[in-house]
Amino acid sequence: MPDRPEVTAAEIARLAGVGRAAVSNWRRRHPDFPRPVGGTDASPAFALAEVESWLRAQGKIAELPLLERAWQLLDTLRDPAGHPAAPLVEAGALLLLLHREPGHWADLAGRPDTRLALALPRAVAGAAVHAFGPDGARTLGLPGLLGSTQLDLARLLAELAAQAGPVGAYEQLLTRYAEANTRQLSPTPPEAAELLAAVAGVPATVLDPAVGLGAALLAHPPTTGRYGQDADPVTAALARLRLALHTPADEPGPLPLDLRSGDSLRADGFPGDTFEAVLCQPPYNERDWGHDELQFDTRWPGGLVPPRGESELAWVLHCLAHTRPGGLAALLLPPTVAARRAGRRIRAELLRSGALRAVIALPAGAAPPYGVPLHLWVLRAPEPGSDFRQVLLLDAGAALSAPAGAAGAPTAEGGRDKVDWPELRRTVLEAWRGFDLAAREGLPVPADRPGVHRAMAAIDLLDDETDLSPARHVPPAAPLGGAAELSHLGGRLAELLAGLPDPATLLPRPGDELGATPAGVVTIGELVRGGALEVYSSGTGAATRPSGAGAGGTRVVTDQDLATGAVPGAVPAAGSGQAGSGQAGPGSIGSGQAGSGATGAGPAGDVRTRPGDVLVPALGGGTARVVPAEGPLVGAALGRQLHLLRPDPAVLDPEFLAGHFRSTAGTRRAASHATTTARLDIRRVELPRLPLPAQQRLGAAFARLAAFDTALGQAAALGRSLAQGATDALATGTLAPPAG
Repeated sequence: MPDRPEVTAAEIARLAGVGRAAVSNWRRRHPDFPRPVGGTDASPAFALAEVESWLRAQGKIAELPLLERAWQLLDTLRDPAGHPAAPLVEAGALLLLLHREPGHWADLAGRPDTRLALALPRAVAGAAVHAFGPDGARTLGLPGLLGSTQLDLARLLAELAAQAGPVGAYEQLLTRYAEANTRQLSPTPPEAAELLAAVAGVPATVLDPAVGLGAALLAHPPTTGRYGQDADPVTAALARLRLALHTPADEPGPLPLDLRSGDSLRADGFPGDTFEAVLCQPPYNERDWGHDELQFDTRWPGGLVPPRGESELAWVLHCLAHTRPGGLAALLLPPTVAARRAGRRIRAELLRSGALRAVIALPAGAAPPYGVPLHLWVLRAPEPGSDFRQVLLLDAGAALSAPAGAAGAPTAEGGRDKVDWPELRRTVLEAWRGFDLAAREGLPVPADRPGVHRAMAAIDLLDDETDLSPARHVPPAAPLGGAAELSHLGGRLAELLAGLPDPATLLPRPGDELGATPAGVVTIGELVRGGALEVYSSGTGAATRPSGAGAGGTRVVTDQDLATGAVPGAVPAAGSGQAGSGQAGPGSIGSGQAGSGATGAGPAGDVRTRPGDVLVPALGGGTARVVPAEGPLVGAALGRQLHLLRPDPAVLDPEFLAGHFRSTAGTRRAASHATTTARLDIRRVELPRLPLPAQQRLGAAFARLAAFDTALGQAAALGRSLAQGATDALATGTLAPPAG
């Protein structure tokens, strides 16, 4: 293991709140930039202490963030031949002690290192035993003696816990680990886990046989009997600690929690046990899942062995085998599982037995892999005497992406940051609960909703393909074909067009004077250093929920919201912001003496928008917007790929600033064109030096043009909906073509 913490160029960029390209530029332009101490030519590693010292000397950072210091110290404890997450188990066990017995750490912290090195492991092991039972410490593999680096880490973790709480500290570390190991770990996002839990209801016991970091179990209250298994013992230990940390500290132990390690298909950790609910996002596309050695396994109904290429169906049958009669199993699966020809016999058996109750198509971005629109399969273990044989097919992805105005459907686009979770949750639960109640109570199933869901008899799905894809069976949404509806849309379009100003009133006229001559130009970076402007920049992880964060209510504005004018969604934000400081001279932009230091661009985190702020996409695109005095943009957190500019209104007019960011010339020179995507280097954007009255006059003109552009966009979208609705109505015969 390294004898001192090392960082890569990407991690240096994270520390300084800049892009990777900026670090490459520093290495080329600054001879005193630290030399690599390890890694490879393609991915060199640098000594953290040297990098931190250089960044501080250059004014790039004030102090290394506490989380980064803890993470880098954890990195020194990793054994290259061991599991990369093993030190996180020790860290989680210490945080569990801080969570359940905060006074114990206070008693230990003041002891000399020699005594602390012996006493702390005993205290941590005691907390594990109290939480998990007699084998708690052994199953976590905790050390009996701590070295000096581990003691330093313990003190850092105590500081981090004092700052964010033990639970928050562990969530930050797990998020950091997941971000650094995306190929090995794809945790189920909390929103998807909460949807699984909501579908399951309130079971007394729940099993996740592919538990990962425990997101599905975490969505259930601590009083639920929670069981899980993971093929990786270290990952199982991380999940065990995470669930214990999310349990109230005063909950008596041992906790109703049983997580085991081992391959669930090959070495079932709960043979013969059944549970009220089984929730799972299993691994996908596994060829070596145990097909040959599991030929005669009792989990396969009627000896029907899943084909070698259908590992996901093996997981479906495994979950169903662990579901008690009448209990529920819910799995997130790739959409191909519903249609692959190799799996048709298994699908047919699930239909004939009445086990399969729903196949729900989710929008892309709901869970990893985020580019694939996953399906949610819901099953109920058959009860003796039950003859219910119907299936709910729900196309939630199509329901949330229907054109504006079509049958009242909401608008949304697929993508990790674009899923409308409140609406998706409402659509799924409303349809599922109505259907499930009808199945359990012997009531008529709810009426089909064209374009959204349809209930079908199992026998109608049994054919040569047994394709269960909802898109294949859900009838299309009723077109905007009613004469009254189309007439209403036409009226709205006419109102919008009538409200547009005469373009001639928006254009400059010959002979118009600005009233002032620009005294040169000033860059955004200079404005920040002069104190006329603060800049907050969202990093890669800005405004995203760490794994396991609870459902939140903080609105988050994204670059797509700026482009489409959509209302910001609700997601908690994370991180902290940094802004530049200094004093500016009064009266005009940049007239004061520019101070030294960085531009202040850094992680946006807890920064909330205020009236007068200017929002700018990091990729440019001409969609800069000023936050109005009221509305959904006020108080929102920054999502990915956004800059927030906060001008001093006594020196810099917001509309003037936004207008220049919308101009082609204003951003062209500041954009990076090294790739097909032009990223805006906000510090290099230039503005003309003008007194405030001249700025305000220009700003008012910019604002009128922006309003005109927004209204045109709305009219165009409405016009497309009207044209599509009329086309559909004519094509389906709902309406006849107009006479003449």
